[in-house]
Amino acid sequence: MNLVEHAVVAVAIQIVIALATRNWWIGAALASGYFLGREVAQAEYRWIEQFGDGLRTNLPWWGALDVRLWTERAQVADWLGPILATTLVAVVITRRRKSENGAG
Repeated sequence: MNLVEHAVVAVAIQIVIALATRNWWIGAALASGYFLGREVAQAEYRWIEQFGDGLRTNLPWWGALDVRLWTERAQVADWLGPILATTLVAVVITRRRKSENGAG
């Protein structure tokens, strides 16, 4: 998946959750958390391969946050895109609802 696909899937997840809970921020958190967790897991595997001699037990708690692992823009965009997209949707819908409630 690329950046656009990740963002579209994240917004789709957000919509499903928001329709069930009536809370767009919970949908944003869940969808963003999924993609962030996915990228952190991939970073952990990269750390194990590059610095941990192939052994998961060598991975320190901060291993996935090692800046040496985040060398490609796509690696950052794959989690940042969904966060930005779902936040934008939540902000727009929340503001729209507030203005509709205030105008009536």
